[in-house]
Formats: sequence, structure tokens, C-alpha cells
Amino acid sequence: MRIALHQMSATTDSAENREAVENALDGVRCPVDLVVLPEAVMHDFGAPDYDLAPVAEPLDGPFCSLLARHAERLATTIVAGMFESSDGLPYNTLVAFGSDGSLRAAYRKIHLYDSFGYLESERLSPGEVTTTTIPVADRTIGLMTCYDLRFPEYARELVDAGADVLVVPAAWVAGPLKEDHWITLLRARAIENTVDVIGVGQNGRRYSAGTSVVDPLGVVSVAAGERTTTVYAEVEAGRLAEARATNPSLANRRIGRPR
Repeated sequence: MRIALHQMSATTDSAENREAVENALDGVRCPVDLVVLPEAVMHDFGAPDYDLAPVAEPLDGPFCSLLARHAERLATTIVAGMFESSDGLPYNTLVAFGSDGSLRAAYRKIHLYDSFGYLESERLSPGEVTTTTIPVADRTIGLMTCYDLRFPEYARELVDAGADVLVVPAAWVAGPLKEDHWITLLRARAIENTVDVIGVGQNGRRYSAGTSVVDPLGVVSVAAGERTTTVYAEVEAGRLAEARATNPSLANRRIGRPR
């Protein structure tokens, strides 16, 4: 499976962000099976007291329409983060559009970032506890968002649901040791589950960037650095099979194993 990962910094101007996403998708080098953009790329979180409800959009709004059009044009799957309108507080949602332009999945972030002095739950609603997986090329991707990465049981639930690639769009807030936490957790989720892990972060002053691809043995095969950029990678089923033959920890476990 060939993937394109676009690292960028969103603003609090939705139209400006759509233009930036459009330019990024116009520049994708085909063929690719999957394009991943960061969390909240439709509109940045803004200041802690910024009201996200007025800027949230439905799943057929301008941002999703843009993604659908490009997914069909590129004949690929596109995953990106947005704020989805609701009757109450908005959801922090990942949307996935397929090669025919249809909505394949909408994952509403389960674990809200009430940590490191920040309260995401004051501004957003948590999604229903569920697993969201979709087939892409010869693989099955499982969707996680940012803070979800800190919960190993959730990654394992996705793997038990059939995911062999974890896709983690993020706006990972910068701070002491935060960059180290990000890459350590990406590698941990890959090693303990013997899966490929794709982390795509926002960059800029507020966020840690750190877009990376980690293989099932924990090797970082691609890293984007700090700048706005698109990087490409191949995640191979053969490497997955090799890793699971070398480290059959999923087959060997005695606790929590699906029956």
C-alpha cells in the first residue's frame, strides 16, 4: 500500500484551510492508495476559550465536499480531521472518503484531551466507544485520533477488529517531552500489536509535527521533520507477515485474546 502523508498547520480560517488542503491534494503524486492529513485540518482548535460550535460543519459541508472530489479525482482514499456539527458540542471527527468520492467512515474521537492542563471536553463531545476500520488496497486501516494514542487497549481493540495498519492524525501539542512521547507511543503501538502505524501531525509553533511511519517491528521508516511537506511511504504486507513470524505476540497472548 502506497501512502502520502501531508503535514501542515491549520488556521482558524476555514476557507484558508480549504485552500491549503486543495493545494496539497493537487500536488499529490499518483498513484497512491491512501492520503492522510492531520487532525483538525478543517479548522484549528484556536485558543482554549475559542467556541468551535459555529465553525463545525456537517459531513456534507464544504470541507467534506472538497475531500470527496479529490478522492475521486485521485482514485484514492483520503483521511482527514474536522469538527463535525451536532445538536450539542461538536465532535472531533476523522472522515475517510473512498476512490468513488463516497464517505467510507466517520470516526468521532473517543478520548478527549483532558490532560496537561487542557480540557478538550469543555468544547467537544466524545464519540461513542467503537472501532472504525476500513479496507484500503490489500490492508485494513484502523482510525485513531491524537490522544487516543495514549490508550493501548484502544489500539488493541482496533487490531482485534481486523486492522493491520493504525492511522493516527494528530494535532499533538508541543511541550516538554511531548515530542518524545509522540514517537515513543507510535513505536510502542506498532511493536506491541505488530502493525504499521502512520502518524500525521500538524506542525507550526503550537504543535509537535513529527509525521512518521513506523513498521511492525518498531522501525521508523519515514519521518517528515518540522516543515509543511508531503512525504510518501510503502507499507508492505510481506513485512507485516515477517514481523508476526518473528514476534508472534498476538498469537501467544493469554489475556484478552478473541475467542
